[in-house]
Amino acid sequence: MNATKFFGCFVVGPALRAGLGLNVIPGPEPRPPRRCGPTANPPSARRRLRFLPLWLGLAAAAAAPASDSIPAARPGKPLLLRGATVHTVTGADLPATDLLLRDGKIAAIGQKIPAPSDAAVVDVAGKHVYPGLISAVTGMGLTEHNSVRGTVDLAETGALNPNARAQPALNPDTDHIPVSRANGILTALSVPMSTGLIAGTSTLIRMDGWTWEDLTLRAAVALHVYWPSMAVNRDPGASRSAADQERTINENLRRLRDAFAAARAYARARESAAARTEFDSRWEAMLPVVRGELPVFVHATERKQIEAAVAWGRAEKLKITIVGGLDAWKVADLLKTHDIPVIVSPVLTLPLRREDPYDASYANPGHLHAAGVRFCIANDGSAEMGTMADRNLPYQAAKAAAHGLPPAEALKAVTIYPAQLLGVAAELGSIEVGKRATLIVTDGDPLEVATQVEQAYIDGARIDLSSRHTRLRDKYQQRHDQIKTGAR
Repeated sequence: MNATKFFGCFVVGPALRAGLGLNVIPGPEPRPPRRCGPTANPPSARRRLRFLPLWLGLAAAAAAPASDSIPAARPGKPLLLRGATVHTVTGADLPATDLLLRDGKIAAIGQKIPAPSDAAVVDVAGKHVYPGLISAVTGMGLTEHNSVRGTVDLAETGALNPNARAQPALNPDTDHIPVSRANGILTALSVPMSTGLIAGTSTLIRMDGWTWEDLTLRAAVALHVYWPSMAVNRDPGASRSAADQERTINENLRRLRDAFAAARAYARARESAAARTEFDSRWEAMLPVVRGELPVFVHATERKQIEAAVAWGRAEKLKITIVGGLDAWKVADLLKTHDIPVIVSPVLTLPLRREDPYDASYANPGHLHAAGVRFCIANDGSAEMGTMADRNLPYQAAKAAAHGLPPAEALKAVTIYPAQLLGVAAELGSIEVGKRATLIVTDGDPLEVATQVEQAYIDGARIDLSSRHTRLRDKYQQRHDQIKTGAR
């Protein structure tokens, strides 16, 4: 950033000033920085320092330019995809089949469908058509460059933020959207991260649009609770005593219970005509939850966390879904008994413990499927780096398929199953008449690394599959060609 810090005082360097259009007129050398303190700078300097956050924000924006991809226009006429193998996901595969797309929906599926007079016909013979993949846990649109703090808007400060919403923070110009959809991910759940217990509500987005309003499919999908760690380090050399760690765990659980108790009391007061209730944005945001209208997604990884979260959900009479769930295979019977679904996030990771099988994470979805637990597969949405790797979602499912999960179930785990858990199965996740025309055209199985996504459609509109990755590939391909022909 070219800003130098002197014991709490910032002096903006010349390169940054020039980049921001400040002090670019030649003049005498700047004076040495004054000592820090209450009178470190004269009033004029203090006034200039008031604008330092703005300057740094502008510098951060310059470091994260908008994506060059242009959102697709809404289709004005029908589109007929002719002759592909259609993988409906919920039914049989259909060879040499046509798809008619009209008004953003799938209007007809069959062989040799007559083309409407005003339809555009696309020959996809020999290709494969699948529903667009769904990323069920991601920071898509909320983060860009992890090293540039001004582009990371994943979490609010504080432990209790039920009123935080992912929707208005979405950045439609992020480079992560075109990179991910180039590998078939056309829908994503943008999830707020947490610095405490309650992070806020997630938003389901379509991966194309000019504004955050354009991106939004569902403004609020779930309230996200991050279950506190239940682990106690009893090593004699631990920085905190076991008793102190247990007190912290109990305090976090108490705060979580108190938050939901306060939200229920607030709801009762709001419903009472006699009570005069002062507006509180936190408890107002939780009204759909305590009324049973909005589910709670509980981020819990280890066995003790999952067991405690299930018990808490039953006590609070909440509709919960476990997110993460790397130890879910160890409590599959418990999850099946209480019909608690799991968003397995991720598959491509190491075992939690040295004594666990080497393939514990890979085989986790297969164990859940065998036990009859509802589940889907997602990337590692709990980390900032997870958004960058969202394009690898198909390979999370492929790894599970290589370790016990039937291949057909692996495909469902990134299509129809996340659609069911996110409440949009009537619109997305499979190829059926009446559903959104959000689909991909490939040259093979999308879970295979070698497969290329050749076309993508979101609500019937063909999407540009170029991205920063393809532009860099093309750029350096020219350098290679120049070297090869002796032009360099």
